[in-house]
Amino acid sequence: MLKEDSFVQRFLFDDLDIRGAFVQLNDAWRKMVEGRQYARPVRTVLGEMAAVASIMTGNLKQPGRLTFQMQGHGPLSLLVVDCTETLNIRGYAKGEDVPSDGALPAMVGDGRLLLTYEVNDQQQPYQSYVPVEGETIAAVFEHYLALSEQQPAVLALACNGDAAAGLFLQKLPDADKRDEDGWARITQLAGTVKPDELLSLDTETLLTRLFHEEQVRVFEPRPVIHHWPMDPEKIESMLLSLGRDEVQSILDEQGMIEIHDDLSNHTYRYDADDIEALFQGHIPPTRH
Repeated sequence: MLKEDSFVQRFLFDDLDIRGAFVQLNDAWRKMVEGRQYARPVRTVLGEMAAVASIMTGNLKQPGRLTFQMQGHGPLSLLVVDCTETLNIRGYAKGEDVPSDGALPAMVGDGRLLLTYEVNDQQQPYQSYVPVEGETIAAVFEHYLALSEQQPAVLALACNGDAAAGLFLQKLPDADKRDEDGWARITQLAGTVKPDELLSLDTETLLTRLFHEEQVRVFEPRPVIHHWPMDPEKIESMLLSLGRDEVQSILDEQGMIEIHDDLSNHTYRYDADDIEALFQGHIPPTRH
């Protein structure tokens, strides 16, 4: 039976000054990729990136929205994952003829990772670019965190057709003062985790299995969701901004205006009657 709950749960090794988080995306992941015909390696890296985005958003000191864009010159030209402060997640991938071996460098090629961090009371979002360095999504984000936070971090990620999951560990500034061998010991134990364990075990069972001799303080889990209903008003505002002549020329050429929202995975279609109603200031017939 498929698991339904999706969550991020933080934890802390108080005696070692090491923090961590565990994420499982079950129903949220399946909703996010529903109807998308991604090849297996594309689905895997998108799911792993969604797990990382959920962890990092859940760890923010100041709640906000994180968006990751991985762009490259390989057959997988774009990966995007967007996660709000309420852990409402969405994302998509764009690529053609992706190699079946699933190696990230072969898929992305020469690429870069862009992080955008938006907080409600700030006028401009924070943005950060780093090269895509690493053989896996986990390695890429470990490199990113080492550069951006100046603290080493370890990620273990997994994804299949039904779920995505991840285990995150980060060394805090006083870790060596607490136990000079603590970080090496914890990361060695974490390195034994198997993908099936990440995807199937609950937090308590996983942490007990990996770190049964350590004292771990576990915080309350936070649910992760995928809830992005259609927003025709946004699309219609965009059409109105283009102007009647431009929209009519598209309609004349294609017979129908079709717009796909890649991130939220919705398609909007407008025929001649819809466009006429829109520019007359009425609700298009398909909206009734």
